[in-house]
Amino acid sequence: MRLGIIGLPQTGKTTLFNAFTRGSQPTGAVTGKIEVHTGVVDVPDPRVDKLSAMFNPKKTIYAKVTYADIAGLDGSAGKSGISGVLLNQLTQMDGFIHVVRCFENDSVPHSAGSINPQRDIQTMNSEFILNDLITTERKLERLTEERKKGAGREKAVVEHEFELFSRFHEALSAETPLRDLELTAEEEKSITGFGLLSRKPVLIILNLAEGQQAPQINVTHRLDMIEALQGRLEMDIAQLAPDEAQMFMDEYGIQEPSLNRVIKLSYDLLGLQSFFTVGPDECRAWTVRRGASAPEAAGEIHSDLQKGFIRAEVVAYNDLIALGDMNEVKGKGKLRLEGKEYIVQDGDILNIRFNVKG
Repeated sequence: MRLGIIGLPQTGKTTLFNAFTRGSQPTGAVTGKIEVHTGVVDVPDPRVDKLSAMFNPKKTIYAKVTYADIAGLDGSAGKSGISGVLLNQLTQMDGFIHVVRCFENDSVPHSAGSINPQRDIQTMNSEFILNDLITTERKLERLTEERKKGAGREKAVVEHEFELFSRFHEALSAETPLRDLELTAEEEKSITGFGLLSRKPVLIILNLAEGQQAPQINVTHRLDMIEALQGRLEMDIAQLAPDEAQMFMDEYGIQEPSLNRVIKLSYDLLGLQSFFTVGPDECRAWTVRRGASAPEAAGEIHSDLQKGFIRAEVVAYNDLIALGDMNEVKGKGKLRLEGKEYIVQDGDILNIRFNVKG
């Protein structure tokens, strides 16, 4: 899972990047350059801790999430769209964390001259919509030429693409982000190479001053989520030892660190879940989309397991914890053999039976 932290200048992107990654990147600098800071962190999951304690493996591996602090967006891409280098970074992300400034600070003026979160959210939406509109218009021009020539790809394929991108153009022209459109699985697959930014889900983070109440914000687009954080305070807490951090969170009424909260929201945002593999060598958490089949989950572990998939041995995490060990699980009939049609559930413990012929 790769999440790009975006926002207008001086919104606190790097502050929150440091809070999420326990990093120490300098904050407050505005260079006007395209800069990307990347941090990879473990996904906190107490289930992994319990499984590790039960199996005492040689290695315990948590799922990972990559955060990229992306500087360079300022709401002024204009008719030419977002620059190639910056666009390349943005298209690699599975979703975005849009940091929206809500705090006042006279020594750090807002780039637009005033604090207006609703305006800033719309500015970033418009930036991505405009970029996708340019991409869509170029694609429709190429498809129009292809229709005239009548050679090359099958006519039905070209017509389907023309219809799809015409729908995109209509929505974007009405300032509707593409994530508001319902697409089939086949249509989703056909646009993966286009890097359409307004198609990606967005978690909006309202960056508050210490003790500030979150403003009322209207989130009107499908796949958008919103959370309010006291960015500077969260960054300071992230730098502390665990016992000191807990003391500060208790003092300020913070239930859990921002990293934990944002990761949970990110899983919901992207429609992801975790499954586990266990044994004496390794206990490991894996990330897979909700609704994935057993062979798809096997492919997350290794492509050979998906190619040669036969069956999956499946144990529910809660059953294993309640019964205490695998022998009890088997004795109580809680270990199931599932085939290719099985839909993996959050917390499933899988052992893949497979056969790959040479």
